[in-house]
Amino acid sequence: MSGWSRWTTQLTTVWSKGAGSMEYTKLGNSDLTVSRICMGCMGFGDANNGQHSWTVDEEQTRAIIKRGLELGINFFDTAIAYQSGTSEQYLGRALKDFAKRDEVVVATKFLPRTQEEIEAGVTGQQHIERMLNTSLKNLGMDYVDLYIYHMWDYQTPLYDILDGLNRVVKAGKARYIGISNCLAYQLAKANDLAREEGFAQFVSIQGHYNLIFREEEREMAKLCREDNIAMTPYSALAGGRLSKHPGETSKRLQEDSYARLKYDATAQQDAVIIDRVAELADKRGVSMTESSLAWLLQKVTSPVVGATKLSHVEGAAKAVDLVLTPEETAYLEEPYLPHKLVGVMAQNTPAAAKEQHVWSTGRQTIEP
Repeated sequence: MSGWSRWTTQLTTVWSKGAGSMEYTKLGNSDLTVSRICMGCMGFGDANNGQHSWTVDEEQTRAIIKRGLELGINFFDTAIAYQSGTSEQYLGRALKDFAKRDEVVVATKFLPRTQEEIEAGVTGQQHIERMLNTSLKNLGMDYVDLYIYHMWDYQTPLYDILDGLNRVVKAGKARYIGISNCLAYQLAKANDLAREEGFAQFVSIQGHYNLIFREEEREMAKLCREDNIAMTPYSALAGGRLSKHPGETSKRLQEDSYARLKYDATAQQDAVIIDRVAELADKRGVSMTESSLAWLLQKVTSPVVGATKLSHVEGAAKAVDLVLTPEETAYLEEPYLPHKLVGVMAQNTPAAAKEQHVWSTGRQTIEP
């Protein structure tokens, strides 16, 4: 990100190329300074090699990442599970060509141990080292800034997970650790054990949080405020539902069956909120993306926003400049009704821990 001044304060605004300003803030209790928008990379990767059929190829990926850097985005989130590691590969090659390594913050994630690993006697510590070695090879990097526990591993002792993560931090392969798809008590329990053992603690939580799914506000948001844990939620735009007027569609909306699993059951009640987002966007002369993210930016550190078009990342960056009034915020929030847990949080349970799930490392070879 050469060409931008360095950021040093808790919340800094830096003017970017062609899109107003980007703000930066510290990531929880770490010394990482991140843009208020995190570029989610689940939409990058070989569409013929993974869970999703709607992902974009490397040429499109590179253009989107380059534009994100121009707009001041320095925070990128991927995972070993995204399209059999090709998301990591595309991201790593693009950042090598377009950015300086020490001026970007790269996060990736690892999955729970497989049944095959458990039967073969692979420990949690060994599993984490192998996962990270594979991700680093995919990324073409010596370290990641943030290594994220993608979902709770109900078949591996928590001590082994924390010990394994602490080892990769001490080895210099990860600067900090984060967690995703967990309950507030699990995060509190994990950080308590880490403190007791002198291990690295989780500095961030990546949960499911947006205007039409606000269950994180019950427990998690309060814990994060008290303990200064960064919130970097995924599905910030509900798989595109909070960025499109009624009747608009996209390749992802048509083909993302997992997102439909999360949102179709509550589509009728969610439509009331989506209509209000559209109404507010029209009133303010902005996109629905901007109004949806402006609301979320009031609540969290840096939402993870996916992009499969240049317009997606441009709209996300513009949201940083939009400030909602208290009345507008209340208007968007008022119709919300409680939701059941969905997606990974509904499927990844102790009872289902041994079952086959959609998440996997795919066809890639895991490094020893």
